[in-house]
Amino acid sequence: MNPQELNTTHTQITFFLLTGVPGLEDIQIWISIPFSFMYLLAVFGNVLVIAVVVCDRSLHEPMYLFLAMLAFNDVLLCTVTVPQMLLIFWQGPLAAAFPACLTQMFFVHALFLSESAVLLVMAFDRYVAICTPLHYTTLLTGSLIVKVGLALVARSVAVVTPGVLLILRLDFCHSNTIHHTYCENMGIIKLACSSIYGLSAALLTTGLDFVFISLSYWLILRTVLQLPSREARTKAFGTCGAHICVILIFYTLAFFSFFIHRVGHHVARHTLILLANLYLLIPPTMNPIVYGIKTKEIRVRVVGPCFQPK
Repeated sequence: MNPQELNTTHTQITFFLLTGVPGLEDIQIWISIPFSFMYLLAVFGNVLVIAVVVCDRSLHEPMYLFLAMLAFNDVLLCTVTVPQMLLIFWQGPLAAAFPACLTQMFFVHALFLSESAVLLVMAFDRYVAICTPLHYTTLLTGSLIVKVGLALVARSVAVVTPGVLLILRLDFCHSNTIHHTYCENMGIIKLACSSIYGLSAALLTTGLDFVFISLSYWLILRTVLQLPSREARTKAFGTCGAHICVILIFYTLAFFSFFIHRVGHHVARHTLILLANLYLLIPPTMNPIVYGIKTKEIRVRVVGPCFQPK
């Protein structure tokens, strides 16, 4: 029996074969160059942001602590998929054990949900800072930030775990070959004898986060427009500018990739796979750049002697 094509009915699959980007096998080595550069930039930029926030006590405030959470999540999010993708681009198809594949799928979706949740918390932080500034220090305490961090992890685990457990109960009656660069939910389900939608809750959760973020910024906009001076309005908009850019990058790519997969039946498969990789890699790459440019406190400490003792 060919180990790469397990076509017998109701086969107990022990591993999946990840093939990379079908149709682009001859140029995958060249595709790896921009992906490698983006990954290195994402890791370096986000680690730098974390180091600046951790080392500078004046930045131990909710806004910057949430930014450090986002940077940490970004490092994990791209690290879960990109090194494996590059290995496939360089060496060819890669065999992934069934437990390892499910573990990767769990972390991809859990970290994606965590990213959305952190952006929601950051929107709430800006809402409190602008709409109810007198209550900012009493509402956003250190203990609350710790609880929020734990709640984000718990929510991601609670939403993603049922979908992974459902896949454990599936019978597989097709090949064990996944035409992708990482273990993606729909890629595994297509190999099963039956169909489930175990991770639809993840999309609904992300969509709900976006609704609450939009509501927060509508309230912020209404408050800012009521400020008496133009200087105050400009300053208020300035504190939200970086966050709005990050939100647009993350949700635009995520929703675009999702809808293309659902309605773009005539879109080439390699385009869909590249999109699935980019929407997990571009936000971690762009976030530290956006915050480095838009946030004066981060920019000054990166450019200047940020690690000198105060």
